Amino acid sequence: MTAEQFEHRPRKRFGQHFLHDQAVIGRIVAAINVQEGDRLVEIGPGKGALTRELLAVTELLHAIELDRDLAKHLTEKFDAKRLVIHQSDALSFDITSLAEPGSRLRVVGNLPYNISTPLMFHLLRSRDVIADMHFMLQLEVVNRLAAAPDHADYGRLSVMTQLHCQVQPLMRVGAGAFKPPPKVESALVRLVPKTQLAVPEQQLPAFTQIVAAAFSQRRKTLRNALKKLLSGTQIEAAGIDPDQRPGTLSVPDYVALCAIYVRDTQC
Repeated sequence: MTAEQFEHRPRKRFGQHFLHDQAVIGRIVAAINVQEGDRLVEIGPGKGALTRELLAVTELLHAIELDRDLAKHLTEKFDAKRLVIHQSDALSFDITSLAEPGSRLRVVGNLPYNISTPLMFHLLRSRDVIADMHFMLQLEVVNRLAAAPDHADYGRLSVMTQLHCQVQPLMRVGAGAFKPPPKVESALVRLVPKTQLAVPEQQLPAFTQIVAAAFSQRRKTLRNALKKLLSGTQIEAAGIDPDQRPGTLSVPDYVALCAIYVRDTQC
């Protein structure tokens, strides 16, 4: 029985949409471009359609699967010496436990739409052990991740993601590539964590607070949106016009605002 013939009713609570289009799977594997010595981790392998193709280009693959039935199927389907199944919730799994000294992980997955954003930021907390991530996400989410200032899709998610990593949309994927087909289009995105953030680790809460406040009132000027955190004079001290709107600022602009906020609150 092949991975595709395995009978499994997709579970809505897990957001399961299984990738089955072999052409799309081939393009994903080509985009990942596995090299000798790469340490691969697949999140949400499902029935194993992508898993099988990844095993064709690597000696060892770790896979994190929440669904017990699917984890059992994958254990029976593939060689346990080459596919290591971790039956666990990826949102709480410590991915650093899979890393080895001197090497970093390459993470890939067709992520359930309902957990994609929190999962991405959970993984980015372990960015020191991650070389890159290739994720299939809702097209709308990928557009937001990659959006530039002054674009309708640019917002809090754009700023927070681009602070932590480089974002590269790779390809759009239609609903027909999945079973059952989702009601939206999808896209493959490459995320490369930055080895050093523009904001010191201890200032991340302040940065997050400023970005959240700004985009919670994105139609207002910065002067009004940030009035509980920064005055117009402080915004100007960051080299930014307080009458600009939040969606016009770049990531470095928000870094500058954070620096002023931290400087003045510590005085």
